[in-house]
Amino acid sequence: MPTPSHRYRDIERTAKYLQPEKCLPPPVDNSMDKVWFIKDGCGIACAIVTWFLVFYAEFVVIFVMLLPSKNLVYSTINGIIFNLLAFLALASHLRAMITDPGAVPKGNATKEFIESLQLKPGQVVYKCPKCCSIKPDRAHHCSVCKRCIKKMDHHCPWVNNCVGENNQKFFVLFTMYIALISLHALTMVGFHFLYCFEEDWTKCSSFSPPTTVILLILLCFEGLLFLIFTAVMFGTQVHSICTDETGIERLKKENPTWEKTSRWDGMKQAFGGSFSPGWFSPFSGTLYHKVPSDIETGKGGKDSEIVTGRLEGHVEVIEIGGGIGHCTNS
Repeated sequence: MPTPSHRYRDIERTAKYLQPEKCLPPPVDNSMDKVWFIKDGCGIACAIVTWFLVFYAEFVVIFVMLLPSKNLVYSTINGIIFNLLAFLALASHLRAMITDPGAVPKGNATKEFIESLQLKPGQVVYKCPKCCSIKPDRAHHCSVCKRCIKKMDHHCPWVNNCVGENNQKFFVLFTMYIALISLHALTMVGFHFLYCFEEDWTKCSSFSPPTTVILLILLCFEGLLFLIFTAVMFGTQVHSICTDETGIERLKKENPTWEKTSRWDGMKQAFGGSFSPGWFSPFSGTLYHKVPSDIETGKGGKDSEIVTGRLEGHVEVIEIGGGIGHCTNS
C-alpha cells in the first residue's frame, strides 16, 4: 500500500510560482496599511445602502411617528431606545467593516521565513499560491479580499469585509442590533396605525395621509425583511461560535483537525472574556489575537530544512525533514 508521500508525489506538477524562493518578501508597512478597508465596488455600494436604510428608518420613526405624538413620555422613551440601538448597529457595522478579520501576512512564504519557523522534521506547512502566504490551520483564501483569512466564515458584501476571527463579534452585534431596531420599528408602526385609525389621519402625522401611509408601509417592508435576514444570520453565527465550526468548514464538510473548544469558551474567545457588558459593546475587542499560532511564533525544531513541495487541492504542501533538502517544482 503506497504511503501518503507516494500518493502525493504522483500528482506533482511543474508550477514555478509555487516555489518559496519565488515569493517576494512582504511589503514594508506604512500608515495607510494599518487602515483595513476593502476596495470592492459591490461591497462599498452595499455598505452605503445599509447606512441609507438605517437613516431612512430613523427619519420615519422620528419625524413621522414620534414627534407628532401627543404622548411625550412615549416619544421620549422610544426615541432614546431606537436611537441607541441604531447607534450601536452602525458602530458595529463600522467596526466589522474596518477591522482586519484575521488576514495572514501577504507574501510571507519565502524560503527564509519558512526556515525561520524552525519546524520539526516531518511537519508540513501549507502555502496559498494566490497570495503567496503560509496558511495557518483553518485559514481560507478570499477572492474579494485577496488574502487568506484566519477562521474565515464567509465574505459579507453588506459589511464589505470577510467575517473572520477578529471581527466576528462585531458582525454578530451588527446583526443583533439591526434585528432589534427592525422589531422595534415594526412594533411602533403597528401602534401608530392603530392610533391613526382611531384618530384623524391629518392629526397623527405632520405629513399628508397618503405620504404617511407610503412611508410607513415602506418601513414595514424594510423592517420585516431585515428582521428575518439578520435574525437568521445572528443565529447561524452564534451556532458557528458555539460549535467551533465556521460556515466554510460546515459547507465543505471538513473533518475537524483541531481541538474544538467548548461552547462557553468559544463565546468568551469571540466576545472578549468572561460575560460582561463589554460583550454587547462594539468598542471592545476579542481574545483571538492573544493566542498566536505556532506559525506566528516559529515554534519547532532547529535543524530542519524544506524537503519537498506538492500540490494538495489549491494549496502547496511544503514538508519539512532533517538534513539538507530543497523545494521541488510542484
